[in-house]
Amino acid sequence: MAIQMKAITMKLVSLIIACLLSISVYAAIDVYNFDSVQQEAQYRGLIEELRCPKCQNQNLAGSDAPIAQDLKQKTYDLIKEGRSDGEIRAYMQERYGDFITYKPPLRPSTWILWFFPPLLLISLIVGWFWQSRRSQRVARGQSGVTVDNAAALTTVEKAELDRLLSRANSNSNDNNDHDITSLEDKK
Repeated sequence: MAIQMKAITMKLVSLIIACLLSISVYAAIDVYNFDSVQQEAQYRGLIEELRCPKCQNQNLAGSDAPIAQDLKQKTYDLIKEGRSDGEIRAYMQERYGDFITYKPPLRPSTWILWFFPPLLLISLIVGWFWQSRRSQRVARGQSGVTVDNAAALTTVEKAELDRLLSRANSNSNDNNDHDITSLEDKK
Protein backbone atom coordinates (compact mmCIF):
# COMPACT_ATOMS: atom_id res chain seq x y z
CA MET A 1 0.00 0.00 0.00
CA ALA A 2 2.84 2.43 0.86
CA ILE A 3 4.56 1.64 -2.43
CA GLN A 4 1.37 2.46 -4.38
CA MET A 5 1.01 5.78 -2.51
CA LYS A 6 4.59 6.65 -3.30
CA ALA A 7 4.10 5.83 -6.99
CA ILE A 8 0.91 7.95 -7.16
CA THR A 9 2.68 10.84 -5.42
CA MET A 10 5.62 10.64 -7.88
CA LYS A 11 3.24 10.65 -10.87
CA LEU A 12 1.37 13.63 -9.45
CA VAL A 13 4.61 15.57 -8.85
CA SER A 14 5.89 14.80 -12.35
CA LEU A 15 2.54 15.93 -13.85
CA ILE A 16 2.70 19.23 -11.92
CA ILE A 17 6.30 19.81 -13.07
CA ALA A 18 5.35 19.06 -16.67
CA CYS A 19 2.46 21.54 -16.48
CA LEU A 20 4.68 24.25 -15.02
CA LEU A 21 7.33 23.71 -17.69
CA SER A 22 4.76 23.87 -20.50
CA ILE A 23 3.35 27.11 -19.08
CA SER A 24 6.82 28.70 -18.97
CA VAL A 25 7.47 27.63 -22.57
CA TYR A 26 4.25 29.22 -23.76
CA ALA A 27 5.02 32.38 -21.82
CA ALA A 28 8.19 32.93 -23.88
CA ILE A 29 6.38 32.74 -27.25
CA ASP A 30 5.35 36.06 -28.76
CA VAL A 31 1.85 36.10 -30.18
CA TYR A 32 1.09 38.78 -32.74
CA ASN A 33 -2.02 39.00 -34.88
CA PHE A 34 -1.36 40.07 -38.45
CA ASP A 35 -3.83 41.20 -41.09
CA SER A 36 -2.19 39.08 -43.79
CA VAL A 37 0.36 36.38 -44.40
CA GLN A 38 2.57 39.00 -46.11
CA GLN A 39 2.73 41.06 -42.93
CA GLU A 40 3.70 38.02 -40.90
CA ALA A 41 6.40 37.10 -43.46
CA GLN A 42 7.66 40.70 -43.39
CA TYR A 43 7.81 40.60 -39.58
CA ARG A 44 9.63 37.23 -39.50
CA GLY A 45 12.14 38.44 -42.10
CA LEU A 46 12.88 41.65 -40.24
CA ILE A 47 13.35 40.10 -36.80
CA GLU A 48 15.69 37.52 -38.37
CA GLU A 49 17.69 40.32 -40.03
CA LEU A 50 17.90 42.83 -37.17
CA ARG A 51 20.47 42.33 -34.43
CA CYS A 52 19.75 42.56 -30.70
CA PRO A 53 21.64 45.54 -29.21
CA LYS A 54 22.21 43.70 -25.93
CA CYS A 55 23.04 40.21 -27.20
CA GLN A 56 25.25 41.56 -30.02
CA ASN A 57 25.64 38.38 -32.06
CA GLN A 58 22.05 37.25 -31.89
CA ASN A 59 19.13 38.41 -33.97
CA LEU A 60 15.87 39.67 -32.49
CA ALA A 61 14.10 36.40 -33.24
CA GLY A 62 16.47 34.40 -31.05
CA SER A 63 16.82 36.88 -28.20
CA ASP A 64 14.72 37.06 -25.05
CA ALA A 65 16.36 40.25 -23.77
CA PRO A 66 13.92 43.00 -22.76
CA ILE A 67 15.29 45.35 -25.44
CA ALA A 68 14.73 42.64 -28.05
CA GLN A 69 11.13 42.25 -26.88
CA ASP A 70 10.65 46.02 -27.22
CA LEU A 71 12.17 46.02 -30.70
CA LYS A 72 9.96 43.12 -31.78
CA GLN A 73 6.94 45.04 -30.54
CA LYS A 74 8.08 48.20 -32.37
CA THR A 75 8.67 46.20 -35.55
CA TYR A 76 5.17 44.75 -35.23
CA ASP A 77 3.68 48.22 -34.70
CA LEU A 78 5.50 49.65 -37.74
CA ILE A 79 4.32 46.76 -39.91
CA LYS A 80 0.75 47.25 -38.73
CA GLU A 81 1.10 50.95 -39.74
CA GLY A 82 1.93 49.77 -43.26
CA ARG A 83 5.62 50.71 -43.31
CA SER A 84 7.94 49.03 -45.82
CA ASP A 85 11.03 46.99 -44.93
CA GLY A 86 13.27 49.88 -45.97
CA GLU A 87 11.41 52.36 -43.77
CA ILE A 88 11.58 50.02 -40.78
CA ARG A 89 15.31 49.39 -41.30
CA ALA A 90 15.91 53.16 -41.64
CA TYR A 91 13.96 53.81 -38.42
CA MET A 92 15.94 51.16 -36.51
CA GLN A 93 19.30 52.37 -37.88
CA GLU A 94 18.45 55.97 -37.06
CA ARG A 95 17.58 55.03 -33.52
CA TYR A 96 20.18 52.28 -32.79
CA GLY A 97 22.92 52.99 -35.34
CA ASP A 98 24.49 50.71 -37.92
CA PHE A 99 25.03 48.06 -35.27
CA ILE A 100 21.38 46.99 -35.47
CA THR A 101 21.91 45.43 -38.88
CA TYR A 102 24.19 42.60 -39.90
CA LYS A 103 24.83 44.38 -43.23
CA PRO A 104 26.10 47.89 -42.37
CA PRO A 105 26.01 50.42 -45.23
CA LEU A 106 29.22 51.46 -46.99
CA ARG A 107 30.14 54.88 -45.64
CA PRO A 108 33.29 56.43 -44.12
CA SER A 109 32.32 55.39 -40.59
CA THR A 110 32.07 51.72 -41.65
CA TRP A 111 35.07 51.53 -44.00
CA ILE A 112 37.08 49.64 -41.39
CA LEU A 113 34.38 46.95 -41.28
CA TRP A 114 34.40 46.56 -45.05
CA PHE A 115 38.06 47.05 -45.98
CA PHE A 116 40.20 45.98 -43.01
CA PRO A 117 39.60 42.20 -43.27
CA PRO A 118 40.52 41.98 -47.00
CA LEU A 119 43.54 44.27 -46.54
CA LEU A 120 44.71 42.20 -43.57
CA LEU A 121 44.34 39.00 -45.60
CA ILE A 122 46.26 40.46 -48.55
CA SER A 123 49.07 41.72 -46.32
CA LEU A 124 49.35 38.32 -44.61
CA ILE A 125 49.55 36.53 -47.97
CA VAL A 126 52.18 38.99 -49.28
CA GLY A 127 54.19 38.59 -46.06
CA TRP A 128 53.99 34.82 -46.29
CA PHE A 129 55.20 34.85 -49.93
CA TRP A 130 58.00 37.29 -49.09
CA GLN A 131 59.16 35.17 -46.15
CA SER A 132 59.05 31.91 -48.13
CA ARG A 133 60.99 33.45 -51.05
CA ARG A 134 63.55 34.85 -48.61
CA SER A 135 63.93 31.46 -46.94
CA GLN A 136 64.47 29.80 -50.34
CA ARG A 137 67.15 32.34 -51.30
CA VAL A 138 68.95 31.88 -47.97
CA ALA A 139 68.81 28.10 -48.36
CA ARG A 140 70.37 28.37 -51.83
CA GLY A 141 72.96 30.87 -50.63
CA GLN A 142 71.59 33.64 -52.83
CA SER A 143 70.57 36.00 -50.10
CA GLY A 144 73.06 38.66 -51.16
CA VAL A 145 74.13 39.10 -47.56
CA THR A 146 77.68 38.11 -46.71
CA VAL A 147 78.92 38.11 -43.20
CA ASP A 148 82.64 38.12 -42.39
CA ASN A 149 82.53 36.01 -39.26
CA ALA A 150 86.12 36.79 -38.33
CA ALA A 151 85.58 40.53 -38.67
CA ALA A 152 82.52 40.35 -36.44
CA LEU A 153 84.62 39.16 -33.46
CA THR A 154 86.75 41.30 -31.17
CA THR A 155 90.39 40.40 -30.64
CA VAL A 156 89.62 38.89 -27.22
CA GLU A 157 86.87 36.76 -28.74
CA LYS A 158 89.17 35.68 -31.60
CA ALA A 159 91.83 34.60 -29.13
CA GLU A 160 89.29 32.61 -27.07
CA LEU A 161 87.89 31.01 -30.24
CA ASP A 162 91.37 30.03 -31.44
CA ARG A 163 92.22 28.56 -28.04
CA LEU A 164 88.98 26.54 -27.95
CA LEU A 165 89.39 25.32 -31.51
CA SER A 166 92.99 24.27 -30.96
CA ARG A 167 92.02 22.46 -27.80
CA ALA A 168 89.15 20.73 -29.60
CA ASN A 169 91.50 19.68 -32.40
CA SER A 170 94.07 18.29 -29.98
CA ASN A 171 91.35 16.42 -28.08
CA SER A 172 89.92 14.92 -31.25
CA ASN A 173 93.39 13.84 -32.34
CA ASP A 174 93.93 12.15 -28.97
CA ASN A 175 90.43 10.55 -29.11
CA ASN A 176 89.71 11.99 -25.71
CA ASP A 177 86.62 13.74 -24.43
CA HIS A 178 85.24 16.26 -26.94
CA ASP A 179 84.41 18.85 -24.30
CA ILE A 180 85.59 22.25 -25.57
CA THR A 181 84.56 24.33 -22.59
CA SER A 182 87.37 26.10 -20.80
CA LEU A 183 88.33 25.47 -17.22
CA GLU A 184 86.91 28.87 -16.28
CA ASP A 185 83.53 27.83 -17.72
CA LYS A 186 83.54 24.57 -15.74
CA LYS A 187 84.01 26.36 -12.41
